[in-house]
Amino acid sequence: MLRHTPDDGFPTPTSRVQRETEEIISDSSSVTFTLNRKGHLSFIARALLQGFPKHYAYQDASQAWFMFWSLQGFSLLGAGLDPDNKQRAIDTILAAQHPDGGFGGGPHQAPHLLPTYASVCALSIVGRPGPRGGWDQINRKGLYAFFMSLKQPDGSFRVAKDAEVDIRGTYCLLAVATLLNLLTPTLVRGVPGFVRSCQTYEGGFASASQPYYTADFELLSEPRPPLGEAHGGYTSCALGSWLLLQPFVHGTDEPQIDVKDALRWLTKMQCGPMDLGGFRGRTNKLVDGCYSWWVGGCFALLEGLGAGAGVATPPPHDEASESNASEIDWYDFDDEMFNKTGLQEYILLAAQSPAGGLRDKPPKVADAYHTLYNLAGLSVAQHRVYSSPLRKYVIEQCWISQPQDDLSLDSSETPSQRDTRRRRIFVAAQSWTEDESPGVSRVLGDASNRVNATHPLFNLMVTHSRGIMDYFYGQTPAS
Repeated sequence: MLRHTPDDGFPTPTSRVQRETEEIISDSSSVTFTLNRKGHLSFIARALLQGFPKHYAYQDASQAWFMFWSLQGFSLLGAGLDPDNKQRAIDTILAAQHPDGGFGGGPHQAPHLLPTYASVCALSIVGRPGPRGGWDQINRKGLYAFFMSLKQPDGSFRVAKDAEVDIRGTYCLLAVATLLNLLTPTLVRGVPGFVRSCQTYEGGFASASQPYYTADFELLSEPRPPLGEAHGGYTSCALGSWLLLQPFVHGTDEPQIDVKDALRWLTKMQCGPMDLGGFRGRTNKLVDGCYSWWVGGCFALLEGLGAGAGVATPPPHDEASESNASEIDWYDFDDEMFNKTGLQEYILLAAQSPAGGLRDKPPKVADAYHTLYNLAGLSVAQHRVYSSPLRKYVIEQCWISQPQDDLSLDSSETPSQRDTRRRRIFVAAQSWTEDESPGVSRVLGDASNRVNATHPLFNLMVTHSRGIMDYFYGQTPAS
């Protein structure tokens, strides 16, 4: 018999929600593990094709996100749009492109890094080269200028003109620049230091850090304290940013983030049996289905940074000395860094709304945001997508030299340096592939519960990220 989370005799609104959630989960313990695929597809299609209910009006600046959440949700469930609706989606996305570069949350809105990411990812799914295809209509030169206009002396970026600094904006910028072949040494100068400075004492990452300068306005390397507590969403964006920066920092003297501390904190974000193995986003907070992706998706990123099985293989017990025992005790010697079965249990039993769509937790209602990130979390719990050395070798051998700078983005490189840098960026992003070894894919329940694998760096199908990158990097798809 599982015991409810204690409230110390002082109930609060938070503890009441926790108790209500636990009681609903307890009552559903006999329910079968079944993905309501038809219901979720209907939920997404109804919102995308017929429009969202009127109470979504206050989220007018999130139109690009609703498009991405819907399209990627379709992709994870193995569905797609017909040609006519694909074109409608492309036209809708392009209508929010600002004349000077970047995308707003909707038509005639100011450009912002977050809807820019959502728009470009959506175009990765439904777009194509050519007239009205969306890809050639992206104002890449204007977009790069928009990125540079947001750059701050400490390596951070504002999310929009005169707006705040946020690690989510940094990730969105780096992801878009990687997909569209816009990532340059000038653009990323100082960014690794900013990302690293956001790591907190807990091991996760905060939204930003506080820079300090000398009287001559030179940035001090220390102190740069993080602002706020560690958060699952910020940590996901920070780790994704750090991987996207690897072509620039790997093999250099650049200080590194603490992968070990990040792994320790992330594993502690998985809840106990009363929450069926779902994730919370901050220490001592409640379970929330969206962190199935924001936290659950981090473990593939950590594996890409060297964490996990095969990295810190423990010596036999009788050979481990007292001096190094404390260094290895914290590792989990299982080949999984989190309870994948437990996460699938939470998503299938607690996060699915009976009417279709997925939610934060019961008894809340489903919404587009939680639908996507629960499905993405289900994907990372079912599949292992990793950076494959073999895939990397194949892509490197197929690389078509691209030394030219048609957009005149960065004059700091020679043509040879530019080609080498582009190859490293392309190979690092394209080398991720699904591990199809027997027994690796673990689907809880019937095989019909399987969703498609998603790219840990972009939360796109690997084929969608490959398609748009092949085009903008001038490459022929590798086999």
